[in-house]
Amino acid sequence: MRAAAALATALGPDGRTVLRRVASAPPLTLRQTGPHTVHLVSTAAGPLGGDRLWLDLDVAPRTTLELASVASTLVLPGTGESELLVTARVGAGARLRFVPEPTVLAAGCAHRLVVRLELEPEASVLWREEIVLGRHGERPGRCRTRFDATLAGRPLLRQELTLGDPGLDASPAVLDGARCLGTTFLTATAKEPLVSDGLAVLPLAASGTVVSALAADAVELRSRLERGERAASGDAEGAAMPGDGERGESGDPERAMSGDGDDTVAGRGRGARPGIP
Repeated sequence: MRAAAALATALGPDGRTVLRRVASAPPLTLRQTGPHTVHLVSTAAGPLGGDRLWLDLDVAPRTTLELASVASTLVLPGTGESELLVTARVGAGARLRFVPEPTVLAAGCAHRLVVRLELEPEASVLWREEIVLGRHGERPGRCRTRFDATLAGRPLLRQELTLGDPGLDASPAVLDGARCLGTTFLTATAKEPLVSDGLAVLPLAASGTVVSALAADAVELRSRLERGERAASGDAEGAAMPGDGERGESGDPERAMSGDGDDTVAGRGRGARPGIP
């Protein structure tokens, strides 16, 4: 199967975000659920081995887009490797929140996930990825992930991960036997690193933050990621949440993007706060 979906925003005459383009095809079906919120709805099984899927996002300057999904994505085995390529361009002063439900790697699958994120100065992004290694009681398939983020054409983050090798996954240096893992990239810059059981919040060398988490199940994973996101965005409660596995308040989604300080890549250390038009 070959399928593509595309979203594009524009700034309306009243200064509000409008969806200029919403195009999709099964299994990548898009449905607008709010003024600037869109959900992915799975209208076909998969991806299956051999499928090639493309998702393209274009967030115009000074607009806002949130993309979520209504359910987890189940990657199934088939002929060859399946691939999902996500490209996103976030204009100056624009805001993007990418928070789909987890990807589940069914036994026997082989999947490739590639993200290419291009940021302009003053862009604000929260990009979350969660992976569950197999359904209940089964061994996971294989997955290779690649995340490339650039700011004004210059590299900001390059990250690659390979999953599905039992020997490597069990290593304390990789997953240490965890069944779920997740990563959030934020343009907000954490004031300092935070490392606790199953969670790491690491400011990037230039600007921005990567939150990484491991957990035994998807609920615990989401709780840890949200804790790290709050810490990265400057929420004082983020670093003082209940212990891992205990779920506190989820917080305001917009706050996870903006926090109490400047959450733009270009604005690190200036103490400014971006607004939403």
